Amino acid sequence: MGKITFPKDFIWGAATASYQIEGAVNQDGRGESIWDRFSHTPGKVLNGDTGDVACDHYNRYKEDVQLMKELGLKGYRFSVAWPRIYPQGKGQVNQKGLDFYNSLVDELLKAGIEPIVTLYHWDLPQALQDIGGWDNRDVTDYFADYAFKMYDVLGDRVKKWITHNEPWVVAFVGNAFGEHAPGYKDFALAVRITHHLLLSHAKAVQAYRQSGNDDGGQIGITLNLTPVYPDSDSPEDSEAVQFQDGFQNRWFLDPVFKGAYPEDILEFYQEKYNAPVIRPGDMELIADNHIDFLGINYYTRAVVKKGRESGFDSVEHVHPEGKYTEMGWEVYPEGLYDLLMRIHRDYNAPNIYITENGAAFKDDKVVDGIVDDQDRLEYLKSHFEAAYRAIQDGVNLKGYYVWSFMDNFEWAYGYSKRFGIVYVDYETLKRTPKKSALWYRDVIADNGF
Repeated sequence: MGKITFPKDFIWGAATASYQIEGAVNQDGRGESIWDRFSHTPGKVLNGDTGDVACDHYNRYKEDVQLMKELGLKGYRFSVAWPRIYPQGKGQVNQKGLDFYNSLVDELLKAGIEPIVTLYHWDLPQALQDIGGWDNRDVTDYFADYAFKMYDVLGDRVKKWITHNEPWVVAFVGNAFGEHAPGYKDFALAVRITHHLLLSHAKAVQAYRQSGNDDGGQIGITLNLTPVYPDSDSPEDSEAVQFQDGFQNRWFLDPVFKGAYPEDILEFYQEKYNAPVIRPGDMELIADNHIDFLGINYYTRAVVKKGRESGFDSVEHVHPEGKYTEMGWEVYPEGLYDLLMRIHRDYNAPNIYITENGAAFKDDKVVDGIVDDQDRLEYLKSHFEAAYRAIQDGVNLKGYYVWSFMDNFEWAYGYSKRFGIVYVDYETLKRTPKKSALWYRDVIADNGF
């Protein structure tokens, strides 16, 4: 490819999440989250790591925003910690929590950086988990109340909102596989939770429309989507693709865009798990509350073949030859192009943002003030190229938020995996932009490469 130039209003940004970077878990009245409880439970997180301090962004946000400005970021995606706003998940609001996000937003705008705010990036107040968490339908209303409060406080300055980050992960990784907070292994529970997450999303969109802040503002949802490919041309492998795609992608895309669950997966879940529990009016509420944009988190693809049994056992994952990241994920930029084209074709998505894309590599050394993460630079470049091709072919892609702005607490992997374009020394908390960050600065300045 020669010189690539993106559309002139394209937003180049970076993304983070509250529990992964903020630290200050007991500061200024913040309540306990399910990730505080989970990470402090022995054996749940690698090396016993917790987010207690993380990158201490809560106390260092001004220097972080200054660094974003130096790198030329046009947008910054961050999440609000629900337990900072409502320590008990509902009821009494914590003014100091609101003050922090008010100051952060002001600081960003002063630096010429547009904020995009995620309302839920996995840190549910523990007090709500104690009454059943997302399995308790009342929590969908508490979420809408919390969302309304945030629109009320920040909506005059924040014009882009995301209800949920990766509901698939919230439901399945946290409640069926037990690898994330709250750590349950109950598939029926996870399926029930998916419905409540989508319901809470619809209620939060509804609250936004009613808040009076949607004039010139936009609201969407972020889904982690994985394009699925067959291992061979056999009809059996095609069936495996259909099932995996239903489980991973269509189960969330269909309700958000079509107001209905995919029939094949719904039938499977209801027969096997007697879930989800759908009440009259639920699907209408989900269908009626349209999003203004879709956020896509893309990291890799899935290649599958026919497994031994039926249902989930009918799918076997194959690992093709190729380059892999530290997470064991195949580097496959073509998957991003295919995914964007598919969303454009099958769902006629209004506007799309890549809300996360990036890679963990073994870049844990600073030599002469430089972190040489050429692997990450090439990863990003190849994915930017794929995104550019999709735009050329008609996809309404409006922005790209690299994951992540800085190294941080990588959930169950603790501090062992580094996704940042900025290196964090966890002993001193010193930030050092990596080679990829300096390259990205030039991409942003040129709006291309």
